Amino acid sequence: MEIMESYRRAQDGFDAMLAAVPQDSWDAPSACAEWTLRDVAGHVIWGQEQLLHWATGEEYTVTTGAPGTPHPGEMAGSDPLKTWRVARANALETINEESLGRTVSTKPFGDVPLAAMITLLVTDHLAHTWDVGHALGYQVRLDPELIPDSYAWSRTHITRGPGLFDAELTPPPGSDGQTRLLAFLGRAPWQPVSR
Repeated sequence: MEIMESYRRAQDGFDAMLAAVPQDSWDAPSACAEWTLRDVAGHVIWGQEQLLHWATGEEYTVTTGAPGTPHPGEMAGSDPLKTWRVARANALETINEESLGRTVSTKPFGDVPLAAMITLLVTDHLAHTWDVGHALGYQVRLDPELIPDSYAWSRTHITRGPGLFDAELTPPPGSDGQTRLLAFLGRAPWQPVSR
């Protein structure tokens, strides 16, 4: 599957999950330790803003929504769904063949083509789609066509540590691809929601 098609599909899944968040639940805990649902939205919005700046070659110094920050929900504002949709549209508008080949400087990956960072964002969107839905008690089904590439990418690129990805978990025997991916990313979909 072409990288931008994968990215749009991952965004579609995240968008649908954000649209399912009840208006009075944005400040409820998410499946990400110490983050609310608004914080998860803010972090993903920050990723869209970072992508836009990478695509245009402009420096982006905002760190509010970066991995590990304490209050990324500030990026989401009072209407996280609307803020997300605007950020998503703006980022997609800037991506073209030229920008996909642009080399961007990143932490912790160093200098890489923008297309490689989009693969990271596909994985990030899948993880955070699950984080939001699981926290709300939904049975989250991620796009099964996106899981193999995200899992393969994750196995060679994921950085673990505070504010990044938690330690890999061992999924139950016979787990499907989604469960194996989420376990690799430090999530336990086989456990009930804890509030």
